Amino acid sequence: MKNKKMNLVARVQAPTPKWFKVLRNIGVALASVGGIIIASPVAIPVGLVSAAGYLVLGGSIISAVSQTAVKSEEDPEPKIEQSKE
Repeated sequence: MKNKKMNLVARVQAPTPKWFKVLRNIGVALASVGGIIIASPVAIPVGLVSAAGYLVLGGSIISAVSQTAVKSEEDPEPKIEQSKE
């Protein structure tokens, strides 16, 4: 497989499969919601702030892992030609 020996920069810049793009966007949204809750100027319960911290952490991890997924560039199977006799 060609993608096994890619460095991190090449992997991040390589094309990302559609499912991982969707997953990356969900992770960014989760991290954003968690950040908004943490930065809220209103006094909110400690449990909610703690849960928001986990949202930020989880969303960041999901986004980072999804961005490093790359499309497979495997060689197609060779066609076997039959000789006509």
